[in-house]
Amino acid sequence: MNSKIDHVGMATVSAKRLRLLSYNIQAGADTRRYHEYVTHSWKNLLPHRDQLQNLNHISHLLKDFDLVGLQEVDSGSLRSGFVDQTEYLAHQAGFPYWFRQVNRRLGKLAQHSNGVLSRVLPSDIVEHKLPGLPGRGAMLMEFKTSEKPLGICIMHLALGRRARMRQLSYVSELVSHYSHLVMMGDFNCECGSQEFRFLLDKTDLRGPSCDMMTFPSWRPNRKLDHILASPSLRLAKAEVLNYAHSDHLPISVEVELPDNVILDKAA
Repeated sequence: MNSKIDHVGMATVSAKRLRLLSYNIQAGADTRRYHEYVTHSWKNLLPHRDQLQNLNHISHLLKDFDLVGLQEVDSGSLRSGFVDQTEYLAHQAGFPYWFRQVNRRLGKLAQHSNGVLSRVLPSDIVEHKLPGLPGRGAMLMEFKTSEKPLGICIMHLALGRRARMRQLSYVSELVSHYSHLVMMGDFNCECGSQEFRFLLDKTDLRGPSCDMMTFPSWRPNRKLDHILASPSLRLAKAEVLNYAHSDHLPISVEVELPDNVILDKAA
């Protein structure tokens, strides 16, 4: 567990409601067209002058949220100018707690990671390597409440359907004991896919409208990014934000705890 403790923004966190955001930030590459996957491919290998400026733009968006799940973050390598992007965004957006999970280490060249920024300290956080080829992971956090704990799982799934099915089967078992659960991240699959329907059948999770497209950011026509919650939690103000500083658009949801449950912010 990595943490940077500060007190910025703690008083704004509600004991009943959490403002959540999931965002694949593409390591700050800021792709705007399909052809840039080729013409700007060097940005996946080398730092560039617009990278920190792009991260600064992203940090302004993140300030409005209580917990942010990040995918495609670099944790300090050549391509990011040796900047741990999760920590950098935590500082810039005033988050007191940050955690990052390195899933693929390519020495000094790249450190492919998931990240989370939080205004509430989790009581526990565990990293899980997902089945399939190395490089995909999930972070499972637990937050104390006045009743049963709230679980939040952040993950980035594989590109292949078979691998995603194995990964979602694994994660479904992992979170099966939670009465209050949020699952979020870049699933790399849409609502109608076999593996997504399998997940809903296994967990009873539900999410906002499947019409909320997140990819590609310049002309979104696919919903690859999701925030799902257990039936005990109420979803409010779900939206895809028109904030095209990656090849994905961020998705946000406000999650409200049941009437008799409040979040323990002193965990």
